[in-house]
Amino acid sequence: MIKFAVVGQGHIGKRHAEMIRRNPDTELVAVCDVLSRQELGLDNIEEQFFKSFDELMQSGLDFDVVNICTPNGFHAEYAIRALEAKKHVVLEKPIALTKADAEKILYKSLKMSKHVFSVMQNRYSPPSVWLKQIVEDRVLGDIYMVKLDCYWNRDEHYYKPGSWHGDAKLDGGTLFTQFSHFIDIMYWLFGDITNINGSFADFNHQHLTDFEDSGIVTFNFVEGKGMGCLNYSTAVWDTNFESAITIIGSKGTVKVAGQYMNEVVYCHIMDYEMPELAASNPPNDYGRYKGSAQNHHYVIENVVEKLMGDGDIKTNLLEGLKVVDIIERIYAVRDNKWKK
Repeated sequence: MIKFAVVGQGHIGKRHAEMIRRNPDTELVAVCDVLSRQELGLDNIEEQFFKSFDELMQSGLDFDVVNICTPNGFHAEYAIRALEAKKHVVLEKPIALTKADAEKILYKSLKMSKHVFSVMQNRYSPPSVWLKQIVEDRVLGDIYMVKLDCYWNRDEHYYKPGSWHGDAKLDGGTLFTQFSHFIDIMYWLFGDITNINGSFADFNHQHLTDFEDSGIVTFNFVEGKGMGCLNYSTAVWDTNFESAITIIGSKGTVKVAGQYMNEVVYCHIMDYEMPELAASNPPNDYGRYKGSAQNHHYVIENVVEKLMGDGDIKTNLLEGLKVVDIIERIYAVRDNKWKK
């Protein structure tokens, strides 16, 4: 039985905790948050509750894995301290807000011989698995163009006064908090990017965040001769519109779309018949807001598989680092061209 503690009991932290409770090979022994049980609606939980990360780590409680589900700005610090305490780590996205901090986590993981599992659960969605297969098998031939579109609504109901959302040091920016899952899918499929250019704007978040709400980014892929673009915005009125990827290759074109990149909407490939895919899991439900797919149980299963046997980590620390690196390089272009 693998024992877990979950740090952070917001929406995502509660989901981590529930997935651990449901897995027959895992035991949740503790949760931790700076807010009280009452404020979090956790009066009836059976696990031990700690008021701080320090209190948890100094408790002497026996556990194997720490799931870090805090505001982004604490991810690197808590991951490094958990590794120093000889714990494995499940680390929510983004693993850090700078490449330098991500490298510190990687170094500490290697030094302590402990695993870090990056949470990029969109990889488990059936359309993503299918895309990975046809790209690796070169079903599309040479990749010419890739277009990533991410258009969500994040207004004053999301960016509330006093929240960490929208704060540059704790949130990091639109790409880190809202769209890093989709940048991960692009990196997973096509590798690193170069020749980054972009235009950025803040259309309707002037008093809500410290950063942009929209951007158009162009680039080339390091491998092959393909080019790509990323169009994103949280200025969409009222509700999420779309998260989509369009891929144009020498042998065909595909598009996966829907609000959460969860539906194959176009597939036209030479000498290829589109298979029937399993249904995607619904998005994470945050009340008024919806997020990426409810695939966190696969992450917990991967931890069990790795720690109890010899499976592969589905999203390893280096891949999590590369997503941070790509976003940091995009934001370097932003900061050179645009100021809020």
